[in-house]
Amino acid sequence: MTLKVLIPSALRSYTESSQAEASGATLDELLMDLDRQYPGIRFRMIDEQQKVRRHIRVFVNGVSAEVLSQAMHADDDVVIVQALSGG
Repeated sequence: MTLKVLIPSALRSYTESSQAEASGATLDELLMDLDRQYPGIRFRMIDEQQKVRRHIRVFVNGVSAEVLSQAMHADDDVVIVQALSGG
């Protein structure tokens, strides 16, 4: 199953587009497929402890995905967001 993934502007240097397509039964597999197509993109989103980095949010069907083992379905909407910080 191939899903469309919305890519934030901070990661578009990898994809050269605001959307990408990837497949996987879980969120982790989906992100690994993105990395296969766009080497290095996963490291920008996932840390060494296999957790989503603090400045990145991944939403599946409008709900924040907290675990990489989350199952993916054919009709899921996936949006990756770069969180803003500062003061």
